[in-house]
Amino acid sequence: MVDLRGVELDAEERELLGHPLVGSVILFTRNFTDAAQLSRLVADIRAVRNPALLIAVDHEGGRVQRFRKGFSGLPSARLIGRQYDIDRDSGVELARASGWLMAAELRAFGIDISFAPVTDLDYGINEAIGDRAFHRHPDAVAALAGACMAGMRDAGMAATAKHFPGHGAVAADSHLTLPVDRRSYDDLERDLVPYRRLIANGLPAVMMAHIVFSSIDPLAASLSPYWVKGVLRGELRFHGAVLTDDLGMKGAAAAGSMLQRARLALAAGCDVLPICNDRAGAISLLDGLKDLAEPASFARLARLRGRPSIEPQALFASEAWHRAADAVARSLEQPKLRLDA
Repeated sequence: MVDLRGVELDAEERELLGHPLVGSVILFTRNFTDAAQLSRLVADIRAVRNPALLIAVDHEGGRVQRFRKGFSGLPSARLIGRQYDIDRDSGVELARASGWLMAAELRAFGIDISFAPVTDLDYGINEAIGDRAFHRHPDAVAALAGACMAGMRDAGMAATAKHFPGHGAVAADSHLTLPVDRRSYDDLERDLVPYRRLIANGLPAVMMAHIVFSSIDPLAASLSPYWVKGVLRGELRFHGAVLTDDLGMKGAAAAGSMLQRARLALAAGCDVLPICNDRAGAISLLDGLKDLAEPASFARLARLRGRPSIEPQALFASEAWHRAADAVARSLEQPKLRLDA
C-alpha cells in the first residue's frame, strides 16, 4: 500500500501504481482539496489498473479525519464513549450512526476502506491514542466498536480494527519510537476482548501494532509470527485480512531496512504492508521483493473492496444520510452553560 504526493497523479506515481506488487493506495489530507478534486483523483487511480487498486484512508473522526470540506464532521471515539456512559443505547446508536455516515460518504466518492474503528483501550497513558479510543472498559469498547463496524457494513465498507493486540497501555508513540509493553499474556486479556467479539461477528480486517511485548515475544507484533499466526489466526481464529501499521514509522524501523521489515511482516503472515511518506523506501521494497503469489491473501483483500454506492448528490439528498448526519451533529453540539441562581 503506497501513498501519493499531492492532489493529482504524477508520471512517476502512475508507473508506481502499475507495479504488480502494489495493491492499494492510501490518501492523506495533502491529497484533498474538495469533493470535485477527490472524485477526479479516485477516478484516475482506478483507471491505472484492472481490477482497480483498493483505495484507503484514515478517517476515524475527531482529530483523525483526512477530508473535511464537503464531508460531515465526525465525533471522536471518546465522545461516543461518554455518551455510552450517559445512556448505553444512545451511545451504541451514535457509534453505529457515525460508522455509517463516515463509510457512506467515503463510499460515495469511491474510497474502499477507512481504517476504523480503533479498538485500543483508553488507559489514559498513550497520547497518540488518547481520544481515539472509545473507553477504558473492554466490554464498552467491544459494544461501540461492534456498532461502528455494523454501521460501516450497512454502508458498504469493511471495518479494520486497530492496533492489535493493543496500543493503549504504552506511553511511547510508535510513529516516533518502538514502544515496549512489559505485561504478561494474561494481563493482555482485557485488550483482546474487543477483538474476540468483533471476530465472532465477522470482522474483515485487523491492523497490527508496532509494539514489542517483551515478556512474550522479542519481535514487534506487526512483524511477529507469534502474534499474527499464533494468536490472531490461531487462538482467535481470525480469517480476514491482516495489515501492518505503516512500515515507514519509527516503530518499524528498529527491524532494519524497508526490505527487511517487509520480509519479516510477510513471514509473520501479514497481507498488506502500508508504506507512507517514504517513496524511496517503497521503491526499494518493490525492487527487492520477488513475485508474491499468495492466493489466500488475494482472496482476503478482494473482500475489502467497497460495495457499490450511490453518487454523492443522491446520498446527501437521502433520508438515511439526513438522519445519521443530524444524530452526529447533535453529538458535536457544545452543551449550554447553565448557572444556578
